[in-house]
Amino acid sequence: MGEVLALVEARLRTALGEPDARAAVTFLGTDRIEVLRFVDGDVVRYATLGMSAHPMTDPTSALADPVKGPRAELVLSVRGGLADTDKVLRPLAVLASTPQVEGVVVAAGASLDVGEPLWPGAPFSSVLVAEPGGLVEDLELDELMDPVRFLPLLPMTSNEAAWKRVHGAEALQERWLTNGTDLRDPLRRSVSLD
Repeated sequence: MGEVLALVEARLRTALGEPDARAAVTFLGTDRIEVLRFVDGDVVRYATLGMSAHPMTDPTSALADPVKGPRAELVLSVRGGLADTDKVLRPLAVLASTPQVEGVVVAAGASLDVGEPLWPGAPFSSVLVAEPGGLVEDLELDELMDPVRFLPLLPMTSNEAAWKRVHGAEALQERWLTNGTDLRDPLRRSVSLD
C-alpha cells in the first residue's frame, strides 16, 4: 500500500509540480485519504492520495481481490481566488473513500454526489468523472496490478446532474463544449439545457 502511494505521489509531483498544501482525512473504517493542493498560475488543482492504495472491487464480487482491480485517484481543477475552494478538501476525501465505504467502482462517466456544496457558496454538490489520461498520465504498476488512473472531476449543478441522468455523460459534455462552458469557474451557472 505504501509503495503504491509513494509512486502515485511521485507521478502527481512530476505532472503538477510541488504541492503547496496537503490535508488528511480519515473516516471510521477507512484508510486515510490525503488531498494535495497544487497552484499553477490562476488554476488550483486538488488531487487525492490514498484512494489507489487498494483496488476497487465490483460490489457483485463475492471476494475482494487484494491485487487485481481498477485503481484511481481524483483530480479537481478550479480557478483560484474566486471562491473558498480550499473547503473542498473534505468533500474530495469523501468522494475518494466511496469505493471503500460503498463498494463501488469509480470510472469515467460516473456521477458522484456529496449531498452538500463542494465549498461554501458553490452551486455544485456533485461531479462528473471525466476520462483519464490528459493532465496526469496513468501510472503503470507491477504486471499483476491494474494501472492507477487519475480521474478529472467536473463539477455539476443539480440541473446538470439531473439532465446527465437522462441524457448521459457524453451528451452533457457535448452541451458544455457547444456553449463554451468554463468548467474551472467555481461560481459558474448551469449550462443551458433547453
